Amino acid sequence: MSSFATYLIGFLILTIALGIAAYLLNIPSMWIVVGVVALIGIGVLMATNRTKMRDPADGSTRPPSSPTG
Repeated sequence: MSSFATYLIGFLILTIALGIAAYLLNIPSMWIVVGVVALIGIGVLMATNRTKMRDPADGSTRPPSSPTG
């Protein structure tokens, strides 16, 4: 399983737990849905950001040029 999927599954479990807690605190269901959708969006953004491929350290996108001697 990829690290993206693992991160997203963990975030979904957290979101579901927070939704249940909000329900038990008698928060209106419309606001629970809004919060859950927002948290899922944040989770996808965070998982993508943490698991994306990093750029090379020098910042260049082309191979180094050979010396012309």
